[in-house]
Parts: sequence; structure tokens; C-alpha cells
Amino acid sequence: MNVNDKQYRVRVFEIVRKIPRGKVMTYGQIAMVLGDGYTARTVGYVMHGSDDGVPWQRVINSQGKCSTGRLTMPLNMQQSLLEEEGVVFNKSGKCDLNEFQWWPEGSEPEDDQIDPFRKN
Repeated sequence: MNVNDKQYRVRVFEIVRKIPRGKVMTYGQIAMVLGDGYTARTVGYVMHGSDDGVPWQRVINSQGKCSTGRLTMPLNMQQSLLEEEGVVFNKSGKCDLNEFQWWPEGSEPEDDQIDPFRKN
């Protein structure tokens, strides 16, 4: 499937719309859940063009940080939106993925598995 294919984008947006308030997913995590043909980079590319109704702020990088800090106006808009939803960031701008990361039902890693996309 091609990243410019409408169905490719629809699948990404469908999963992002399911992320509850106060929770986040990482780009790589979304790619892993969606399977073959999806990568963290392509999910990021798709999210750059998200339409209304897609809670884009709930998708962050694998370090637990916002990737748009210096790209959006006002500065740190993504982090501010997430903080309004209850996501807490430390002084380094990281949220605790152990607390705030959300997994769609049926895609949760086993307790003894390590999330390969988590870097904190």
C-alpha cells in the first residue's frame, strides 16, 4: 500500500481518532499496530496532513516528547493541548509512556514484552 493512497491515510486516522483524551500513541506504535507497509516515518507524514476531527496532538515520538514543539504556532501547542487533557510532562518535555501510552484493544503487548518503540 502506498502512503499517498487514500485508504492508507484512512487507516492511520481511524486509529488516531480512537485514542482517548489524556492518552497518547507513538508514531512507531501506530505503524506496528497497522502492520506491513506502515513505518513511523510514514505515519508522521500522514499525520502532517490530518484533517479536522483527528486528534493529531495525541501522537508523539518514541521518547514521549512532542515532535511539533518548534513547528507550530503558538510554540509548544501540541504539549499545551495534551496538558489540557491531563498528560503530564517533565522539565525535559517528556511524558511517562508507562502511564499515558494507550493501546487499542487486542494490540497490547504482553506483560513480558518490551515495546520496541519506547525509548524512555
